[in-house]
Amino acid sequence: METLRRIENYWDERSEHFSKTRRMELDGVDGRAWEKIFRQNLPEDRRLKILDAGTGAGFFAAILARLGHEVTGIDMSAKMLSEAKKNLRELKLSADFRRMNAQELDFPDETFDVIVTRNLTWTLPNVKAAYREWFRVLKVGGVLMNFDSDYGGQNFSDGITIWSEIGEKLLDECDAIKNSLKISRQRRPFWDAGFLEGLNFSVTLNEDISGVVQKDLRCDYDSVPLFAIWAVK
Repeated sequence: METLRRIENYWDERSEHFSKTRRMELDGVDGRAWEKIFRQNLPEDRRLKILDAGTGAGFFAAILARLGHEVTGIDMSAKMLSEAKKNLRELKLSADFRRMNAQELDFPDETFDVIVTRNLTWTLPNVKAAYREWFRVLKVGGVLMNFDSDYGGQNFSDGITIWSEIGEKLLDECDAIKNSLKISRQRRPFWDAGFLEGLNFSVTLNEDISGVVQKDLRCDYDSVPLFAIWAVK
């Protein structure tokens, strides 16, 4: 529980700046690139029920709502959820935002057609528990789309990334949290693929999609590859 509170406090601290960056991203070339990825990989013939796990400032929720889907965004950071609600309100879009632990979901079995998540699993204390929960709430034939980076071997406070603008104190805290998590000792996305296949997902990997969705020089992107996992139940 202490680790969860620490992670929540970290994202609360980052929420305002993070939200501004995601709004720039949403309105630019990268927002359009993400929309294209969803259009290409989601069924086009119906309105989907989608869980945005770790919604943050509502970036994926906004794109998917704009595409006409029913989106539920969850996050443990109250300040992030406040930013998400504000952003979608300003964009005149609708999504259901709830404060919830992605490792312990308050949804019945087989609730969602799709689960999407971005830059969440590297900060979770128990990724295995999250993957089991996501499998549980997905409908048969449903898809998990996880976009994340293998930050376990990185040291943010050494300036490996461009995150220095969030301040030395938060960088040190980010490193401390990351180093305390089991997922940081795994090499990804190959560990993820193996575990998901063990849950009876059919998995496809793309080890680096950074060149597709990280072209906007105004946004805070680091040099660590962004991988994509498509896992079908």
